[in-house]
Amino acid sequence: MIEITEIAKNVAVVKNEIARAARDAGRDPSEIRLVAATKMNDAERVRAAVEAGVDICGENRVQEMLEKNALGAYAGVPLHFIGHLQKNKVRQVVGLCSLIHSVDSVSLLQEISRVAEKRGCVQDVLLEINIGAEESKSGFSPEELENALAQAAGLPAVRVCGLMAIPPVCETPEENRPFFLKMKKLFVDNGQKKYDNVRMDFLSMGMSGDYTEAVRCGANLVRVGSGIFGPRQQP
Repeated sequence: MIEITEIAKNVAVVKNEIARAARDAGRDPSEIRLVAATKMNDAERVRAAVEAGVDICGENRVQEMLEKNALGAYAGVPLHFIGHLQKNKVRQVVGLCSLIHSVDSVSLLQEISRVAEKRGCVQDVLLEINIGAEESKSGFSPEELENALAQAAGLPAVRVCGLMAIPPVCETPEENRPFFLKMKKLFVDNGQKKYDNVRMDFLSMGMSGDYTEAVRCGANLVRVGSGIFGPRQQP
């Protein structure tokens, strides 16, 4: 794990790389938001990333998120939930996180809506797409997306704001390009469909090893963990 003093330097490097990739693709760098994937980093390290200029903090684990939130780790930036979300943890996330990236089933959508409606709020979500058709990963297949959006349209307390994907592990970022481009097509095509509570604002894809390629292919949310905080160390 790198020293805390290195975090600001890493954030600057990542933001510069995002800007370069955006310009390569003829995009405005200000369109892209950097989500710091803060898993296994304590509140002090998270605060250092916020002070260094990350746009958003993203947590993978509910209990870890609650502990750091109580310490004010995310103050000043939005908090997103980016990990796998179990239905029995929905009540701890709804209303606390401004966006849930990882909605991978209709039943999870329904539970989020149920909890949000009970609390008098509308929860913004992204639908997770299993773009590589991997058995080890959750998410909707591209063929299931249209039905998932139709189901979401009937739920009063969720708002689908876009799509998220984690493509297969590849040796080089360029190998993920076909998956990223397929996601961009799904994003654009489904943005043309008219549902009251569905809009395609966010395309969340790209992590520390491939975020520049994701930006070139249209991502506007990139989730970077080790590129900011250094390699994770298991507790």
